Amino acid sequence: MIHDRPDSIPVVLSEGFPSEGNEVLERFAKTVRVWIFDLDNTLYPPSSPVFDQIDRRMTAFIADYLDVDFPTAFAVQKDFYHRYGTSLNGLMKEYGMAPEPFLAYVHDIDHSVVAPDPALARALRKLPGRRLVYTNGTRSHAEAVLARLGARDAFEAVFDIEDGGFIPKPDPRSYRLLCKTLAFDPRQALLVEDSLKNLQPAAELGMKTVWLRNRRDSAGTDRFDPGFCDAVIDALTPFVAAQGGT
Repeated sequence: MIHDRPDSIPVVLSEGFPSEGNEVLERFAKTVRVWIFDLDNTLYPPSSPVFDQIDRRMTAFIADYLDVDFPTAFAVQKDFYHRYGTSLNGLMKEYGMAPEPFLAYVHDIDHSVVAPDPALARALRKLPGRRLVYTNGTRSHAEAVLARLGARDAFEAVFDIEDGGFIPKPDPRSYRLLCKTLAFDPRQALLVEDSLKNLQPAAELGMKTVWLRNRRDSAGTDRFDPGFCDAVIDALTPFVAAQGGT
């Protein structure tokens, strides 16, 4: 059941929004004890050439695995992403593929392109309560990104695709396993995500949900109503900083 909201329209918080007296921020401050962040295109901006590398390597792996050309592999990759949540999940379900070689290959990228973000790291450390990373990627990839950002010590734990039994977001089972493994009540948690489809299952569990709009990737936004979100933001650092105070 999606938790009650004061209205059906999410609050849009653009960069530079006032934090004092802001009703939605005050509501979060009163109820949120666990802050959960997606990794890719959330903790670093979509303009960073990180996920582009992963995307290309997924296509290359699929082309080799299925012995098809790149355009065909790319079409399979995107089809599986939309139908199964991730390309990996589609390969596992339709071809019985073992996940480990795929994950190792697609995350073997140049992480030096992730720019350090001391302002975000400082803001994350000031958040009151537990701070978690929840990713469909691997732990090693998450650790590398957090190290580059300078934010590894800001998080208590990383919950990766292996922790989730290779069941990806947006499968509701993954969210329930996250809550069980890390022992928290979803009604006291907030999830920040750039993928709108990954927020709806969280809202149905009772989490607060914040959509970080990814203007480079609008896939799926025509199929999901952002009305289940509590807030829509255009920049992560001002939002996080407003939650943690000065």
